[in-house]
Amino acid sequence: MTPELARIILAQICLHACMSGTRLAAPLLALREGYSPAAVGVLLALFALMQVFLALPAGRYADRHGLKRPLAYSVSAAVLGAGAAVAFPVFPVLCLAALLTGGATGTAVIALQRHVGRAASGPFQLRQVFGWLSIGPAFSNFAGPFSAGLLIDHAGAFPGSLSGYRWAFFVLALMPLISWWLLRRVPELPPIVAEPGSLPPKAWDLLRDPEFRRLMLVNWLLSSCWDVHTFVVPVLGFERGISASVIGTILGAFAMAAASIRMVLPLIANRIREWAVLCVAMLAAALLFGIYPFMSSALSMGMCSVMLGLALGMVQPMVMSMLHQLAPQARHGEALGLRMMAINMSSVAMPLLFGTAGAIIGISGVFWSSGAVVVAGMPAAWRLKESLLPGRHDA
Repeated sequence: MTPELARIILAQICLHACMSGTRLAAPLLALREGYSPAAVGVLLALFALMQVFLALPAGRYADRHGLKRPLAYSVSAAVLGAGAAVAFPVFPVLCLAALLTGGATGTAVIALQRHVGRAASGPFQLRQVFGWLSIGPAFSNFAGPFSAGLLIDHAGAFPGSLSGYRWAFFVLALMPLISWWLLRRVPELPPIVAEPGSLPPKAWDLLRDPEFRRLMLVNWLLSSCWDVHTFVVPVLGFERGISASVIGTILGAFAMAAASIRMVLPLIANRIREWAVLCVAMLAAALLFGIYPFMSSALSMGMCSVMLGLALGMVQPMVMSMLHQLAPQARHGEALGLRMMAINMSSVAMPLLFGTAGAIIGISGVFWSSGAVVVAGMPAAWRLKESLLPGRHDA
């Protein structure tokens, strides 16, 4: 790992931790103030909703302006969002903080991923650098909530006091400034100049490429597996009579397994191929979804959770590597934005679909039907073997 990549990963962790910490503190404060679970659900949806609308414009902006200008706007928005919650810790401002920190993180991630992908040379380096970069969110999803929780409990006059929440938002607002300090010395890459007289391309034109469509389909299927697990396991655990803390441990084991496999991927990047990893991940997810409903104990559910985390944790670096090889170099930002928009739209819509399906066919049926859909999508992953033609990365 180069010093420049290390700075980028640390910057991503700090900015993402601001959002993940706010995602813990804001709902807790809303509940403390007497707001209903439905209002808290709306508040949580706002973190992803802004990314749905900003993803494509953010990708185009990164294609035109590179790394630092999108990062400057992202840092400013994140500081403003968390800082506003310090000054005015009321529900409307918490909603504003969710929109700003969520949108800032999505915009920054697109710019960082685009920069790292352009700086890499060849498929091997792409697999390696995206393996390292994917570790960042795993750490920030721990660091942000952990820091916020400690401050809420210990920085105020008493645990859960309003002053504790203010201290939490204040520290979270400082984290994006660290990101900007870390990225000051990262050099910009040379801009890609469009041909004179060429018309601005439309983002949806990318989907005319059948190979790009297949990649987006496979990415969506595997991303929805992540959503299925996050949504269904608490319900399944409740039906089995498992305590909330143990259910949290099962979900935590999934996250730790995903982070662990991402730490290994850069070390074996020269021995793996993207399409093969995606096929293995889809097969493993389908098999685990098939047997998950038969797991009656916390231990057996935990073992399934770990294996599923290992399978799905491999996906993002491989998808990012293939995306940078399939999309035209001048449109990497747009391609990243299109991917992020699809994933966040899925994260907003899928829980509603799972809830409806669970009421009709049962929670076990949700697992089995999701596994069947993944199996049906496996031919698309297999055909990605033919997608990486020589010279596509340099197009």
